[in-house]
Amino acid sequence: MSGFVVWFTGLSGAGKSTLAELLKVEIEGRGRHVEVLDGDEVRTHLSKGLGFSKEDRDTNIRRIGYAARLVARSGGVAITAAISPYREVRDEVRAQTPGFFEVHVRCSVEELARRDVKGLYAKALRGEIGNFTGVSDPYEAPLKPEVAVDSEAESVEESFTRIVAQLERSGLLSPGVRESRADPELARNLPRLDVGPRETSDALMLGWGALAPLAGFMGSSDYLSVLAEGRLKSGQPFTIPVLLRTKQPLKAGRVALWTAGEPVAIVDVEGAFQTSPDEEALAVYGTDDLAHPGVRALRESGGWALAGAVTALRRPDTGFPEHDLTPLEVRRAKAERGWRTMVGFQTRNPVHRAHEYLQKVALESVDGLLPIRWSARLNQATSRPTSACVATRLYSPITSPPAGRFWRPTRPGCATRGRRRRSFTPWCDATTAARISSSVATTREWAATTTLTPPIGSSTSTRQASSASRS
Repeated sequence: MSGFVVWFTGLSGAGKSTLAELLKVEIEGRGRHVEVLDGDEVRTHLSKGLGFSKEDRDTNIRRIGYAARLVARSGGVAITAAISPYREVRDEVRAQTPGFFEVHVRCSVEELARRDVKGLYAKALRGEIGNFTGVSDPYEAPLKPEVAVDSEAESVEESFTRIVAQLERSGLLSPGVRESRADPELARNLPRLDVGPRETSDALMLGWGALAPLAGFMGSSDYLSVLAEGRLKSGQPFTIPVLLRTKQPLKAGRVALWTAGEPVAIVDVEGAFQTSPDEEALAVYGTDDLAHPGVRALRESGGWALAGAVTALRRPDTGFPEHDLTPLEVRRAKAERGWRTMVGFQTRNPVHRAHEYLQKVALESVDGLLPIRWSARLNQATSRPTSACVATRLYSPITSPPAGRFWRPTRPGCATRGRRRRSFTPWCDATTAARISSSVATTREWAATTTLTPPIGSSTSTRQASSASRS
C-alpha cells in the first residue's frame, strides 16, 4: 500500500494542528500507520537553532519534507502542520514527493487576532514582533491546493469532512466504514417488503458499515464476480454474496424492509437480477447437497435479488444492548489504544483451556486480542438451546480485569512466557466479525455477532462490539 503526505499550510492559529490530529485518528482507524510532523515540534527537535529569515524558513520546510518523504516511502502516512509560508519551497517539496496532498487552511488575520489568547498577533500588529507571518512577513497562499478549507466560515467537522472526502476521491485513502442511518418514521410511507432474520441481519450490517466496502446489497456484476473470482468487481476480496433475495423482481425505487412488525432498513432499489443458486452453492459451500443448511436456504430463497444502497433504521440487536458498539466506535477505540497489530479469535462456545492457551500465545506477539463470540438464542437445526447470557457472563473474568492487572492464565503451569506482557483489553471490529460470520454454515435463528470489550478509559466494565450475524 503506497504512502502519501498530507501537507497542511496556513497562518498560525488557523487550525492546522487540530485538523491534523483529527485526520491522524481517522486514518489510523482505517489501518494505516500515521506520523504527524507538527511545526512547533519540528522547530524544537529537528530545526533547533534555525531562525525566521526566509533562508531559515526554507531550510526548515525542506527538512520537514525530507522526513515526510521517508514516512511515505515506507508505506506510512505523513501529516505535516507547519505554516510553510513560501510558495516556491512548498512547490519544490511537492515536486520531490509522490502522493503529495496540500491542504490550505484559510483564516483572516482579524479573526486570528481575536482567537489568539497569547496576544502574539496584537504584538505583531503593534510592531513588537518582527518577521511575523501574515503581519510583518508575507504568506503566499497556494494557487492550486488539493483542498482549501476556511476555519473562519466552516466548523472543524465541516472542514475535516471535506478533507477526508477529497482524500478518498483522489485515491490516496480507501473509503472506510460509513454509517447510513435514518429515523424509522421515514419508512412508514414507503412500499413494504417483509423479510426474515437473515435479510434483517444483512441490512443492519450494511447500514452500519460492518460489510464495508459494500454500502448496499450487491448488484449483478459484483455477484457474478464474487462467484467466479472471490472478489468484488472493483477487485477487493469478498467471498460471500450479500443479496436481498426475493421471489419476484421489484421496480426501482425506495422500499422499506420490515421484520416482526417493525421497519429495520430502507433500500434504494437500483434494479433486480436473477441469481444462480446451484452455481452459488458450489462456489460458496463447495457442495450442492440439500443436506447442507446453506444450500437448502439458497434453494428456498427465491431466484431474484434486489440491488441497492441500504439505510439502517436501528442498531443491530445482539440481545445485550448495554454492550453494543458500532464498527466506527470500535475503530476509534483501536486508534485511541494505539494498537497497530491484533489477532481475532472466534468461538461460539465459552473459552476453555485450549482457547486460553491460543489467546495467550497470540498476545506474545501482537498489540491486542479480538475475541469474537457468537450469540445464539436457539439453534433450531439441533433443537439445542444455548444461553447467550450465561456465555457472555463467562467472558467477564477476562474482559473485566481489575485495574492495573495483566491478563494471566488461570491454569497452573501456564505462566506468562517472554518479556512482553500484554494487558488484556480485547475489542472487536464488527467488519471482521461479519466477514468471519459469512463463512459459517447458516442456521435460521442465529441472532448476532457478539464480542466483549472494555469501554474506552475503563478497566472494570465491558462493552460489546456487535453486528447482526449472517450465520
